Amino acid sequence: MKKSLDEHAERFSEHADAYDEDQDSAAYRACVDFAVEHAAPESDDVVLDLGTGTGAIAFALAPDAGEVIGRDISDGMLEKAREKADERGVENVSFGDGRFRAPNVDGPVDIVTSNFAMHHLGDDEKRDAIDTIADLGPRRIVLGDVMLFGDDDPDAPFYSPEVDDPATVGVLADAFTDAGYALTAVEMVTEQAGVLVAERIDSD
Repeated sequence: MKKSLDEHAERFSEHADAYDEDQDSAAYRACVDFAVEHAAPESDDVVLDLGTGTGAIAFALAPDAGEVIGRDISDGMLEKAREKADERGVENVSFGDGRFRAPNVDGPVDIVTSNFAMHHLGDDEKRDAIDTIADLGPRRIVLGDVMLFGDDDPDAPFYSPEVDDPATVGVLADAFTDAGYALTAVEMVTEQAGVLVAERIDSD
């Protein structure tokens, strides 16, 4: 049985202190780099980083963005992110509780990022999450995650069947299309991890 979101939150809170060190792999860093590169915020952009964890993407985008809003379900992760913000003196980043389908954000955002978080949701939940994100009106969504470019391999890095439920790239692409977005970049980092970039299709 897959874990509930509350169980995921507790699990990540327990590992918050060691999370950054545990994620120090070439594939994870590549996903972070691609996500930051493709997000490319402008100086007045509001960026929402969902599943922000300890803030890796949020802090990387902060120097170029107007405001970065980090949301996560783990109190432990959020506490570490806030500590980093204080230590680094970063003033245009804020962190708080929020979920993919309840991001807890007031007002529209320009860019939404998420890295290695959405794969904990089932496919239908991912579609709902993408619809919710689209309702915030971002012009660009950047999703780095465990995703299947081929057959799933439970022995591959980043994939733990008892807690993960990665979607195929096709399922994610269809969800973006249905929400009014077009994929403009697909970065395959491994057979089971990559970054998708979706741009809003503006109707005349």
